[in-house]
Amino acid sequence: MRKILIVGAGKSTSVLIDYLLNKSASENLQLIIGDLLLENAERLAGGHPNAKAISLDIFKKEEREKAVKEADIVISMLPARFHIEVAKDCLHYGKNMVTASYISDEMQLLDEEVKKKNLVFMNEIGVDPGIDHMSAMHVIDRIRDAGGKMLLFESFTGGLVAPESDTNLWNYKFTWNPRNVVVAGQGGVAKFLQEGKFKYIPYNRLFRRTEFLEVKDYGKFEVYANRNSLKYKSIYGLDDVLTLYRGTIRRVGFSKAWNMFVQLGLTDDSYVMENSEEMSYRDFVNSFLPYSPTDSVELKFRHNLKIDQDDIMWEKLLELDIFNPNKKVGLKNATPAQILQKILMEKWSLAPDDKDMIVMYHKFGYELNGERKQIDATMVNIGKDQSHTAMARTVGLPVGIAAIKILNGTINTPGVQLPITKEVYEPILEELAENGIVFREEEKEYLGYNPFGMVGN
Repeated sequence: MRKILIVGAGKSTSVLIDYLLNKSASENLQLIIGDLLLENAERLAGGHPNAKAISLDIFKKEEREKAVKEADIVISMLPARFHIEVAKDCLHYGKNMVTASYISDEMQLLDEEVKKKNLVFMNEIGVDPGIDHMSAMHVIDRIRDAGGKMLLFESFTGGLVAPESDTNLWNYKFTWNPRNVVVAGQGGVAKFLQEGKFKYIPYNRLFRRTEFLEVKDYGKFEVYANRNSLKYKSIYGLDDVLTLYRGTIRRVGFSKAWNMFVQLGLTDDSYVMENSEEMSYRDFVNSFLPYSPTDSVELKFRHNLKIDQDDIMWEKLLELDIFNPNKKVGLKNATPAQILQKILMEKWSLAPDDKDMIVMYHKFGYELNGERKQIDATMVNIGKDQSHTAMARTVGLPVGIAAIKILNGTINTPGVQLPITKEVYEPILEELAENGIVFREEEKEYLGYNPFGMVGN
């Protein structure tokens, strides 16, 4: 049997493993599921005859190398920073590899050696990055093949809570890594291109420069800019495009409320707060407000951020219980971002019967036969339950499909790569559609970039 080593048995692997096990008889597969916690691997293996759970500590070199050596292909579902050691083992033992993560500089440096060994190291094959690449290139290549010239490309993705599980004033719950939400947008200015002009949004303005979009049957959303849209000029071959903008989707009103935390400094992850373990939630908030012998924390907060007491923004804050003097932070040497994350996780974690939702929206503006046109493509996917989430499905399915295609030689172009060629995206998108992950396309009048969609300055 052909052995697939899956390294890491976290949240995103449930659908991946189900998919591969369903294919195991027809494709002659045996899954080796390795995790630091054996019980995690055993739970996902589920006693299936073609699945074997093993304890695997990737920091133990001999243990890691042995697992890689015995596999025919390796899927790394580890946090992105840990892929590189597994990748080096795959290179050494001549094994193909799949990850859902962005290609790191360290991974890219392996490209020449990977090509020499005629191996495929497929990366960025999850949802974002992943399905966004494939669905975008599918339309972009179609436009080019027809003789069209790309003028505009905008792409937005959001991991959200499904409408039936949307039960708080923020219209948001954590469906993925909470830390990534709390520190989103930090570490660099957002860069993009609109109507031929380079645009920049610093972190302190990021959540007040949002745009609106409408998704049929699901209503209105807002987007804020991702850190660097400009790199997609070369990745997608859009060197002459006038507008290139990528962003993150939220429900309308989220960004304005989140900006309160940014302005106060609660999302800062660069320093540790003294005595954080014994601090109350109220103490935490008060740490960022001026001293007053008479004014309450609530009054100081509203005064500093100019929030009226009947403003929905205030109701959103009260819903989080951040002014509670009796709840302790309970985290040693914590940064403001870590404390805020703990507070939010109490209110924004998914309930057992909650469902999540992935929303993806592409806009393609182009010129064909002297006429300017536009295509809007949308994809919405709603999770089944806490194990088979929309996030797990949209990450796990493309990873699993790619692994089998590489094993079977359908995808065989060597190198460290992402899924932007027809060889890769055509068969994967076709199978994703069979599994209910479908884009709905709509032709629209080309308007270029619409400044009336902007909020803020």
